[in-house]
Amino acid sequence: MAIPVEKTSVSTTDQQASHPLDPLTSGEIIRAASILKQERSLGPRVRFETIVLNEPDKACVAGFSAGDPVLREAFLVVLDNETESTYEATVSLNEGMVTSWKHIPGVQPRIMFDEFAECEATVQADPQFQAALKKRGITDPDLVMVDPWSAGYYGYEDEEGRRLALTRNFLRSGPNDNGYARPIEGLSALVDLNKMEIMRIDDYGVIPLPPNPGNYAAEFVEEFRQDLKPLEITQPEGPSFTVDGYGVTWQKWHLRVGFTPREGLVLHQIGYEDQGRIRPVLHRAALSDMVVPYGDPSADHYRKNAFDAGEYGIGSLTNPLTLGCDCLGEIYYFDAHLNTGSGEAFTIPNAVCMHEEDYGILWKHTDWRTGHVEVRRSRRLVISSVATVGNYEYGFFWYLYQDGGIQLEIKLTGIINTAGIAEGEVPAHGTLVAPQLNAHIHQHFFNFRLDLDVDGPSNTVLEVNTVAEAPGPDNPHANAFHAEATPLKSELEAQRVVDPMSGRYWLVTNPEVKNALGQPVGYKLMPGENILPFAHPSASIMKRAGFMSKHLWVTPYTSGELSATGPYPNQHPGGAGLPEYTRNDRNVENTDVVLWYTLGYHHVPRPEDWPISPVAYCGFSLKPVGFFDTNPVLDVPPSAHHNGACHT
Repeated sequence: MAIPVEKTSVSTTDQQASHPLDPLTSGEIIRAASILKQERSLGPRVRFETIVLNEPDKACVAGFSAGDPVLREAFLVVLDNETESTYEATVSLNEGMVTSWKHIPGVQPRIMFDEFAECEATVQADPQFQAALKKRGITDPDLVMVDPWSAGYYGYEDEEGRRLALTRNFLRSGPNDNGYARPIEGLSALVDLNKMEIMRIDDYGVIPLPPNPGNYAAEFVEEFRQDLKPLEITQPEGPSFTVDGYGVTWQKWHLRVGFTPREGLVLHQIGYEDQGRIRPVLHRAALSDMVVPYGDPSADHYRKNAFDAGEYGIGSLTNPLTLGCDCLGEIYYFDAHLNTGSGEAFTIPNAVCMHEEDYGILWKHTDWRTGHVEVRRSRRLVISSVATVGNYEYGFFWYLYQDGGIQLEIKLTGIINTAGIAEGEVPAHGTLVAPQLNAHIHQHFFNFRLDLDVDGPSNTVLEVNTVAEAPGPDNPHANAFHAEATPLKSELEAQRVVDPMSGRYWLVTNPEVKNALGQPVGYKLMPGENILPFAHPSASIMKRAGFMSKHLWVTPYTSGELSATGPYPNQHPGGAGLPEYTRNDRNVENTDVVLWYTLGYHHVPRPEDWPISPVAYCGFSLKPVGFFDTNPVLDVPPSAHHNGACHT
């Protein structure tokens, strides 16, 4: 069990920012909306999609010193339901005025949380929808769960220019019932969110509801295991990290924590203290977007594709985390302050959890001749958040290691998306997980934007493959192989896919900084489990989520390029984001580069994934290569145990 500790957290509801990268406080969010409402005379049918810090450019941040005046600007995206128009604005909080206002034609902002609730109520109250329910023996529409999904883009003339959501519908038997056990198959509603009215009801025929409940909550479990003994995690002297506002120092790491409604957890200015100075590694690291394409081509399911960041805002769907459940040990929490559609502020308490973990052996060697043993235990700093997107949960865990390693791990859990199926039918594009309950085959693709500054901004990316040498005079015993590094000089050259059979990784070096051996310092991006999409290149989803086609993209740093799918992927026809950024094939050699890593998780559902999925894991790592002159963790002290230190 976790030993409960007094909660420490940073809320900063109204306190003044001390650094240019501090997220907006609740007070600043409210003030930015108020200034914009007043100056632009915004009407009652305007929704605020985004109110976030307008992050200053890298030069401004690099030149900042503690005590300097802090420039505070808010960036806002607003949707006018009346005129069906989208606008971007910048508000100077220092000056209390709007500094820019721009109409963005032909785009749809993210679907906002208040729209979800309004959409559900609209569908439940619709007479045509209620009639379709009665055909299926459902008489109480209040027990119907209406999940609004983004409608995507398929070039249908009657959908052009309209702000749409397509509903997936499920039936609860009671307030705490798992409605995903009983999908209302063959019935969906297409809703105009600007007008908040139903555009069309699609009824593809009655499929009987699956018969079994899928309840998993503790109240439904008849008997729990009795053989789990307490597991205690204690730090009697407290954690080894220190926190100043959003700044964190741990071991030799220095970084800042940020948060946005679209990306969720953001890490800024990650650097490692070495030989008396903080050496930069990453300027900014965050999820840029993600998409979940499904593989069923039927009329009721071919549109199931969800951009959970760009279409819904995964940060705004973040969970408040609890000690002993989501997090164990001595925990430090960061709250997240976000905006409602009306321009008010709300707070997600404990949105980000930070703690230390023991991570086994750091290094060890036994001298068999002398019997002398040296061993050090590893620990890592964990910075995490968890979001619920409808039926699914995503945990994002950043790990910092004492040896200079950085790891991102995604933990996927929650409830698989379900569909009804006729009794006796074997699903062609999914798995039967319960009687008459089909879980479709699907994939999860994540793209992470990694703004690397390896010991400074002048970086070059190399692809490293291990090559087997042909037998010959220089390889007489046919055993030779070597690592071959090839510079990626331009954006098109740098669009790459993984190749585990060649041990492929990508090395980011700084040619202007050498280690003690005269080698350029560097960090390598090491892929983990990965896959490519199975959708055909002509599919709508491949046009809209072009980032899926490559695992690595490299671009020169450009302040406005933050998302692999562009700023407005909702109902976008495609081609935005990375395909657009890279079309001019800009130079990426010996310059300030951004790596975009695409991570694919392939999910063929199992019966064991129902009614709730055990956690699945995927991720990637960044590791120093010649960044240090030698092993940087020789100075980690031996751990004490009951017979003394861990060396003999």
